[in-house]
Amino acid sequence: RWVKFEEKVEDGGERWSAPHVPALPLQSLFQLRTCLQKGTMLLDLDAPSFKEIIDKALSGQPEEAELQTELRERLAALLLRQPRHQPTKSLLRLLAELGLSPCRGRHGARPWLLHPECPAAASLSFQLRNRFKKKVPPGAEAAHVAVGEVEFLEKPFTAFIRLRRGVALGSLAEVALPSRFLFILLGPRAEVKAYHEVGRAMATLLTDELFQRVARRAEHREDLIAGMEAFLDELTVLPPRKWDPSARILPPSCLLSPHRRTAMHPLDRQSHGNGDTAAAGDRASLGHPCSREELERTGRLFGGLLRDIQRKAPWYGSDFSDALHPQCLSAVLYIYLATVTNAITFGGMLGDATANMQGVLESFLGTAFAGSIFCLFSGQPLTILSSTGPVLVFERLLFSFSEDHSLDYLEFRLWIGLWVAFFGMVLVATEASHLVRYFTRFTEEGFCALISLIFIYDSLKKMLSLADAFPINWQYRLDNVTSYSCVCNFRRLLNPILACLTTSAPSSTPLHPVYPSPPAAPAGLSRSQCLGQGGHLLGTSCQYVPDVTLVSFLLFGGTFLSCTALKRFRSSRYFPAGVRKLVSDFAIILAILGSCAIDATLGLETPKLLVPSELKPTNPARGWIVFPFRANPWWVCLVSAVPAILVTILIFMDQQITAVILNRREYKLQKGAGFHLDLLCVSFLMVVTSATGLPWYVSATVISLAHMESLRKESATSAPGEHPEFLGIREQRLTGLAVFVLTGVSVFMAPVLK
Repeated sequence: RWVKFEEKVEDGGERWSAPHVPALPLQSLFQLRTCLQKGTMLLDLDAPSFKEIIDKALSGQPEEAELQTELRERLAALLLRQPRHQPTKSLLRLLAELGLSPCRGRHGARPWLLHPECPAAASLSFQLRNRFKKKVPPGAEAAHVAVGEVEFLEKPFTAFIRLRRGVALGSLAEVALPSRFLFILLGPRAEVKAYHEVGRAMATLLTDELFQRVARRAEHREDLIAGMEAFLDELTVLPPRKWDPSARILPPSCLLSPHRRTAMHPLDRQSHGNGDTAAAGDRASLGHPCSREELERTGRLFGGLLRDIQRKAPWYGSDFSDALHPQCLSAVLYIYLATVTNAITFGGMLGDATANMQGVLESFLGTAFAGSIFCLFSGQPLTILSSTGPVLVFERLLFSFSEDHSLDYLEFRLWIGLWVAFFGMVLVATEASHLVRYFTRFTEEGFCALISLIFIYDSLKKMLSLADAFPINWQYRLDNVTSYSCVCNFRRLLNPILACLTTSAPSSTPLHPVYPSPPAAPAGLSRSQCLGQGGHLLGTSCQYVPDVTLVSFLLFGGTFLSCTALKRFRSSRYFPAGVRKLVSDFAIILAILGSCAIDATLGLETPKLLVPSELKPTNPARGWIVFPFRANPWWVCLVSAVPAILVTILIFMDQQITAVILNRREYKLQKGAGFHLDLLCVSFLMVVTSATGLPWYVSATVISLAHMESLRKESATSAPGEHPEFLGIREQRLTGLAVFVLTGVSVFMAPVLK
């Protein structure tokens, strides 16, 4: 059978093979061309039943090849016999259904062969039960190819039939579909292999999109032959004995569209110039939005912003109603876990860089607030806000500069944030976002690489610093454990005995317990000597092993490697596709939970997150509001404009490059972008986060792409071997809003986060 690719019955007729690209003998195509040239051809036949189709096909033979009446009757009886279809369900289930059916199979070894006494009812019942129809695209029609050898024919009988309209031919098809084409090739014995290959060639032709157009529009036999010649022009021939004909070619991941096949054809290239027009169209469909309306200048102050608002306002209601889909629920859970882990990671790094002036609690609160506001009012709500690597580097440099010059870090940072917000408003007013059209793919990839490398560098630096807090004792020897404040005792530790001393003291005199002291042990005994002489070790450091740093590195590497392996589990051969996708989607959180479980089992005092148990700043020396004039000189508010220019460039690049990546044409977004509106929201959030001492937030490229990937819409049906068609992204605001609300609630999970 063919839908897009060929499938064969294998394993003794028990199951269908994997879909594969059909490999045809070249001779079979030449023989098929001869059959089409000399055989019966009925185009736009108007017949309501299969019997009438066969009668007209047999009576429409050319005079020189006209069949005798007896042969026509025998051929009609043969062709009208009930077909036997290959089941697509398990043998056990089929046996159970046949056991309950009044019409049972005769052959115990082949229970799917239908009983000839009630073939029509059984075949129709098989059609209704067949789940293969889910694989058939909507609006599809069936083509039937009947080939074989018979004893009573002396020369082959060939017929190609195209019906005027699709007709349901009962149980002729494996699933209930209207039929449009029929090809029949019957002939004498000794050429059965040739007939079979010719039939495969005809079926392969009918699954080709370009030949389908020719077959549907052909008015004469010559049109059909010309369509086959065009098919032969695109063939690639493999030399004999240079490859294994039994090897199956797997379907490609991306098929060339019929339009591009036509444009690449040498005869068609004359009508398209030198192919530059088609190539330009392909670049425009997948390239940068150079001609997009969102990036065209209006020449008015805030003209781009007003256009963004006018473009997004009609979609605001659907941004919530479109989220009422089960896929959005799984996307919320997936992105929530990714956002939480990112907030934990960045909060820990930021706490180390700023002496806990900003920590995990501030990271959670800032992520929840900034993300929620952005999802409600931004131009592209699929964007996920987060702190990024370049921002982390600037925070570290700013804190070091403030410490070196005795400046209040949070107050200095407040003025920088206010200047950044002002410069952002200027960029929005002057429509500076149109510069995004000049960003190349190299710029995007380079900036993404910078962000990634900063996080990688910071994580490795953090791990290497563990050797300072938890130094590895390279001189440690297990046999010398007694020298580490450990006592060798030769008698079991006795329970304290409270001795009551009888004295003449008054009753108010307090009584003190008396503890028997253990016998002294010879000094200088090693661990093995102590245990060898029947003693036991007594002391707090007897069981100490300085492996905190080593275990931390093992957890560090194990988390990364297990996360990478679980991410690749999607392409594994184990478990059903749904299970593999679920494991791959939650690879990050599964790896973290697994490493945390190992750490809890070992019980070592590895470094943990510093998360306040109350809703208070991580550093008790600061409050929730940063005042502009308190500790720093007055001129700091003016000098802050210089570093603010650098931060503005940084945030503009980070925000807009992410926006360009998310709004590429290849994602088929329907509701448009809002580059100016997004930058306005980020500028407003800079004011609030700076005044409250929360981290600064811009679009996070990786998490935003993961968010879009989790909201992909694909065709519900796809042919065997064909990847589902990408239909676009489920554009809405609710998933991001739910993610950030859950992130805010996670503040109260301090014991778990620790």
